[in-house]
Amino acid sequence: MTKDVIIVGGGLAGLINAIQLAQAGLGVSLIEKQAYPFHRVCGEYISNETLPFLQSLGIDPFDWGAVALHQFRLTSPQGSYLERPLGLGGFGISRYTLDNFLAQKAQSLGVEILTQTQVIEIQNIDNQPFRKIVKTEQTSRQAQVVIGAYGKRANLDNFLQRSFFRQRSPYMGVKYHIRLPKLDLLPHPADLIALHNFKDGYCGISRIEDDKFCLCYLTTRQNLKDQHTIENLENKVLRKNKYLNDIWQNAEFVFDKPKVINEVSFAPKPPIENGILMCGDSAGMIAPLCGNGMAMAIHSAKILSELLIRYFQNQLSADQLTREYQQNWQKQFATRLWLGRNVQKWFGNPTLTELLVLTAKNFPPLARFLINNSHGQVF
Repeated sequence: MTKDVIIVGGGLAGLINAIQLAQAGLGVSLIEKQAYPFHRVCGEYISNETLPFLQSLGIDPFDWGAVALHQFRLTSPQGSYLERPLGLGGFGISRYTLDNFLAQKAQSLGVEILTQTQVIEIQNIDNQPFRKIVKTEQTSRQAQVVIGAYGKRANLDNFLQRSFFRQRSPYMGVKYHIRLPKLDLLPHPADLIALHNFKDGYCGISRIEDDKFCLCYLTTRQNLKDQHTIENLENKVLRKNKYLNDIWQNAEFVFDKPKVINEVSFAPKPPIENGILMCGDSAGMIAPLCGNGMAMAIHSAKILSELLIRYFQNQLSADQLTREYQQNWQKQFATRLWLGRNVQKWFGNPTLTELLVLTAKNFPPLARFLINNSHGQVF
């Protein structure tokens, strides 16, 4: 079986590519190792920079229960906090809901979606620039173009011998869904996204659909190793921030156990690897502090799909597609990725976090700069 495009990975980048390419009349297969709907470790916040584009595809997240977010709160382990308007703002919606609806939309457009299917190998064909054979445990198929949208880290990265894969990452992520009744210290309004810092990590909390909140934190594997269990880590490290302690005391945790991901890497990655067009986190993951990884995945899919449509219409050569995708990726995301990696160094250190919170509180332009640079331009 031959398709115009095979997409490996069915997260936001993969699904948005599938929808846009299918709307342009291309034959698309999408291969996802899990079955929809399912949870992903993710902060579940998307900035409003994405809304005009999503609406142009016939997608309105508010039809599926998304919650508008307009305010931002930052706290330090010592108890200081900063509150500011969120500027452009955004919305909260779970990946469980969003990805499932996007998959249904893609299927309605004729996209072939293979779930519970693992890609084990991608082979070149006759030195063609993008043409590949994609092998799974069940089948083998060909594509004129393959998009890698399989996320932060996968065995396929090892098969492709991607350089970042050989570097151990010190970070891990943990996610819960919670219900949040009245808190004892500070209220958490429905339109607020909060970022609570603790030793060697930070925890984001924002509302999603069905009166639930996403609670997702990033910390180091060493932090977990020192405390032996996630429960000990939360009780002995996270809850030293009194606002997090207040949440743990009052919240109802929806999950039986947390969703966990290891080896979260923010290392630079090339957007094209061995003729595979990488997209979303596969091409570069933004540190949550300069947030909007979900928005970046959506935007990167828009950029790639528009170039691919021109490629299939013979408006771009393979060399031009390669060059323009790399240039557009750098133009749109390189600065945000760099800023995220560097701002992150200020967090997880209680002294530096306290200094940053107090400085931003007394110098509003700094706070506006950090908030504005965590959001891109409307596209």
